Amino acid sequence: MRMQVEKRFTGFILLQITMGTINVNGCSVCAAGKENYTTFNTKIGRKNVKRMQYDYRTLEGELFSCIGTNLEDCRRKRNEWISKNNLKRN
Repeated sequence: MRMQVEKRFTGFILLQITMGTINVNGCSVCAAGKENYTTFNTKIGRKNVKRMQYDYRTLEGELFSCIGTNLEDCRRKRNEWISKNNLKRN
């Protein structure tokens, strides 16, 4: 797994993210009907927090991607997205 450091300015908070990647050249490598996820640590203000990057691709090829506090949070967001869009799960 390749380590990647990314700095982003979002509003008034500078995020520095050090994480393993689940993407190649910025594109998700998630196969149809599968999920990929990785955790990363970031600093928001002075506080260090752990977050999860999550990708899920439906059998039809639709990609869902989110950042959550843990895997259960990401899967809950995915299930809401699937229900809202009437998509099939594997």
